This record gives sequence, C-alpha cells and structure tokens, in this order.
Amino acid sequence: MDTEVLVVGAGPTGMTLANEVRIAGVPVVLVDKLAERSRLSKAGGVQSRTQEAFDQRGLLEPLLATGNHQISTAHFAGIPLSLTTGRRQLPWRSIPQVVIEGVLEAHLAAHGIHVRRGHELIDLVQDDNGARATFAGDLTINARYVVAADGGRSTVRSLLRAEFPGRAGTVTAVAADVRLDGDVPMLTQMWSEDGHSAQVFPLGTDPQGRPLHRLALSGPNRSLARDVPVTEAEIRDGLRSVFGAQVRLLELRYARRISNAARQAARYRHGRVFLAGDAAHVHLPIGAQGMNTGIQDALNLGWKLGAAVRDSDLDRLLDTYHTERHPVAAAVLRNVQAQSLLMDREGTRDPDVAAAKELFASLAQLREVQYHLDDMLSGMGIRYPMPGADDQTLVGLPAPDLKLGSARLHELLRSGRGILLDPSGTLAEIADPWSDRVDRTGQGAQTEPMLIRPDGYVCWAAGADHSIDGLASALGHWFGIPHD
Repeated sequence: MDTEVLVVGAGPTGMTLANEVRIAGVPVVLVDKLAERSRLSKAGGVQSRTQEAFDQRGLLEPLLATGNHQISTAHFAGIPLSLTTGRRQLPWRSIPQVVIEGVLEAHLAAHGIHVRRGHELIDLVQDDNGARATFAGDLTINARYVVAADGGRSTVRSLLRAEFPGRAGTVTAVAADVRLDGDVPMLTQMWSEDGHSAQVFPLGTDPQGRPLHRLALSGPNRSLARDVPVTEAEIRDGLRSVFGAQVRLLELRYARRISNAARQAARYRHGRVFLAGDAAHVHLPIGAQGMNTGIQDALNLGWKLGAAVRDSDLDRLLDTYHTERHPVAAAVLRNVQAQSLLMDREGTRDPDVAAAKELFASLAQLREVQYHLDDMLSGMGIRYPMPGADDQTLVGLPAPDLKLGSARLHELLRSGRGILLDPSGTLAEIADPWSDRVDRTGQGAQTEPMLIRPDGYVCWAAGADHSIDGLASALGHWFGIPHD
C-alpha cells in the first residue's frame, strides 16, 4: 500500500475527511486536480452542528479568528426564522467556503499532510485487498480505501458507474459575491413586476473591513445555460430591475450560474470506495447545506475508516456510513426542493405557489415551526439510527458540550477517541478492556452515564433508570473486540 486511505478532492469535505483519518493515526493521501486552491467563495454559511464539530477538533477558534464573521438569522425559502435567534450556543455564521478551505489546508500542512495538486484521476480499479488510482501525469496510488470527495461531477463516481438518480436541472439562477451600496434588505426575497427576484445574504467583511454580500438573482431572463458567463452588466440590470436606484453595485467579486438539479447516489459504499459530499448528493445551493452536509459526511466516515484500518473486524462499521448519512442528504434534498418551489426560481408568479408561500409564512410565525425548521437546517436535529436510539435517551444525537471539571467534552473529543462519561465512577470493570480506544471520565459531570463516538454522537446512554445494560455490547459494536 502507498497509503491506507486515498481522498480524491480537496474541498471542505475532502480536507475534513483527511483530518479525521489523520486524527485516527492512519496514513492518508489527499489529491486534487486543481493546480492551486480555488479562490472562489462558493458556499457562505456554517451551521451550528458543523461549528460544534470544528470545535471538537480544535478548528473553530482559528476559523473564527480569520475575520468578522457575522452571525446570521436562519431562513426557510427566504422567510426569516427570527424566533430562533440566540437558541444555539454556536449560532449560524457567515463564513465563505474559501476561508474554511484555507484554515483546513493550513491545519493539515502543519501536521505534515500536503495536498497533491494538479493530478486528474483517469482510472480506478479495486479488488478485495484495496484499490489502485491512476492519475494523469503517470501518478499511481495504491490504497486500502478510497473516498470520492471530487464534487458534483465526480470522476470517481463516473468510473464506478455508480447510480446517481434524481432530476436534472430545469432552471438556473445567478449567485454572486458582491459589495453593495444603499439600503440593502437582507434574506427576504424581493420581486420585480416582471417576475424577477433578488435575495441578499451577509458574507461578513473583506480584509479591508468592507461588508460583502451573496446576491441571488433569478427569473425568466436569468435562466441561461450554466456555462454562459455572468457579466457585470447582468448583475447591475438584475439589481436595477428589483431594487431600482435603492441598491447599487460597488464591486463584483465572483459570479456563477447554479441549477436546481437534485440527485443522490443510490449507494454511498462501493466495495472499498466511498462517495462523500457533492459526489454523493447535489441540489440547488440554499443555506450552504451542501457544504455542511459534506463536512458531516466526512466526520461520520473518517473515524470509521481509521477503525477499519486498525482492526479488520471493524470494516463492518463502514456500512453504517450509508445507513446513517444517506437519509440525512435525502432530507436535505427534500427541504431544498420545497424551498425552491416556494421561492419560485423560474419567476412564474404562479398564484398557487404564491398562496402556498403566504400560508407557509404565516405558519412559520409559530415558535414550534421555527424550532422544527431550525433543528432541520442547523444539523442539530439529526438522530442517527443505531441500537437504543429513541426519544427517551440521547442515543443517536450529538452529545451536549458538557463541563467536565476544568475541561469541556468538546475538548476531550479532540483526541479522536471514544468517551465514556462515568459520573459515579462505577463502570471501570466494564470499560477497562477498551481503555486503549475509549477514555473514561466523570469529573464534574452532571449527567447520566453515556458513551460517545469519536464523531461526537451518543451511541449508548444509561437513561432515566441509569441501567448499565447494553454498555459492553455498545463498546464491542462501535470499538471492536476488547483486549484481555
């Protein structure tokens, strides 16, 4: 083996995955076809759950130190969810993808992992023992496992001939990073009389401290082929048609056309090859859900790959990557399609759609509705299907960032090991056979006993009756055969 894990694609998903494998103590190689990292912002928001995960890896603080990243109000189809403000310890923040990639790449480099750039994949074969990837320029890499994090037009997925069912794009819109002047309305979708719309989102500030915005323009005259360049004149015309003289373009940083294509891979695992991020699911970019979902794919898969490399018996864990993550992305596609319909990206001004959005907007004033949508959009409402997962315990949910003496749970998770919370100190006899993989702690914990996976999800809990039934079984299931 040239390496244990090969990651193809060095976007947020690929770099997060490489870092997870590194934390697990397993050799990893990261390859990208681009000669240099993209300077385009692309996605622009980081959900609460993703921030928690970055905190659990010691990455949140350096990420927030890169600039003034504005706290944003969540929205659904352009309807602000203002009642959710202050609900999360780590609220939604506007952080451009290019900034996230810069922090991740610097972090990997500091640990000796450098992206091999300028290598385009041309062939991939696998057998029972591993896979061989061939890149243009006479580069061949052998690996035990391969992860495709190479985007919506994934070469790996194509070489696998993997099923990618769904809907092709029927309409395009313009997404642009801009500096604007004037009275700029945030989040709310604004319309012109001829069916064109504009929506503005905060993107924080540039290095000079000037506000940046993400502008979305859609309507009948905006739906052009994706490869048609977006011009500055088109941006000015779109602003003028919706806002008149109220808003002016000061600078166009970057623009592209996005489509409402919605597809998801039928299977995330193909032998020793796995699909993650946009290689596994694509949809209309709304709320940076694609980037956040891809990062969460990486967090779910990375520690399992590390475990499988160290212990061949734990290769079975890799099947749970599909069973846990496929439903999550399927739900994202559904909520994005619902938002796209309500936002009428085609500019039909269909009165039925307008009536549906008016009704939805009135329902969205209810606190319970806003909380439900916030749970869905923030990633905090995800409950993985696993033994013992039910509404009576935290099993399947992200673990709360508990205070444990002088440390926080998130800080303890930076080791990449499992954590057993043992407040009463009575579980040593059961847990000690796994002490090389699971850290047991209980200092200052005001909580029920619980077992937490390296990705921060609870995989066993004692429950209200504090029964320890099932703990040994959970340790064996998630962490392998115990040592004598």
